[in-house]
Amino acid sequence: MNKLFADLLIKSGGTGGPRIRQSKRGIETKSSQELVKMRQASRIVATVLKEIMALVEPGQTTADLDAHAEQRIRAMGAVPSFKGYHGFPASICASINNEVVHGIPSRKRVIRDGDLLKVDTGACFEGFHGDSCITVAVGATSDAAQRLSRVAQEALMQGLAQVRAGNTLLDIAGAVQDHVESHGYAVVEDYTGHGIGRNLHEEPSVFNYRTNQLPNVRLRPGMTLAVEPILNAGGRACRTLRDGWTVVTEDDSLSAQWEHTVVVTRDGCDILTDRL
Repeated sequence: MNKLFADLLIKSGGTGGPRIRQSKRGIETKSSQELVKMRQASRIVATVLKEIMALVEPGQTTADLDAHAEQRIRAMGAVPSFKGYHGFPASICASINNEVVHGIPSRKRVIRDGDLLKVDTGACFEGFHGDSCITVAVGATSDAAQRLSRVAQEALMQGLAQVRAGNTLLDIAGAVQDHVESHGYAVVEDYTGHGIGRNLHEEPSVFNYRTNQLPNVRLRPGMTLAVEPILNAGGRACRTLRDGWTVVTEDDSLSAQWEHTVVVTRDGCDILTDRL
């Protein structure tokens, strides 16, 4: 049974990781006033991640990055979306190398030269959220790690190229899956993208692979989505560590992730968390 991202953070006894309850509001479109707030939340997220990309260096801890993110999010008038969310203890998820998602920042987790670091964060501004993830090649990273990250970022953009009114979630999923598999990598199926707005995770689940087990929603202008392909260099199987949060690859292969929050328009999408 597939695990929907919209169920991601409700604590469960299985190996698929923490989950959250699905929103009861259904799939929403956002008004122009609501989008103003989402744009600001997303701009804050983009700013923080751009800063982190410039700051990361060997010898830092993931707790250092978490402290920076929280301070900057609050300084820009927002609150961290992740901290305290169903018990998550930090403002970022910091996942290194074979860690797929939900790595908990720690003073004991030192970033090393050659690491492949995923940093995921969110900000809530006046009741609306933005969410984005980057993958950072730290120092002298291997060609294999850099290639995995590049393909993950390309897969995100291939998916976003299919985001427009009238297209469906399967259009996004097919574009992502085809790009990933053409390079010999595996799409992680346990975790998907999601709707976003008043809640950090809303309907629909934005999956990254072809399936008939999830609703194939047709996109409408004003829908806001977090699209986030997650790729493994080896197999797609994952498991959750004893902390109840950190998800790793079953075969210890590298994993990479890129994510943007976007709003659907009539002829495409607007990337709200663009770091340019």
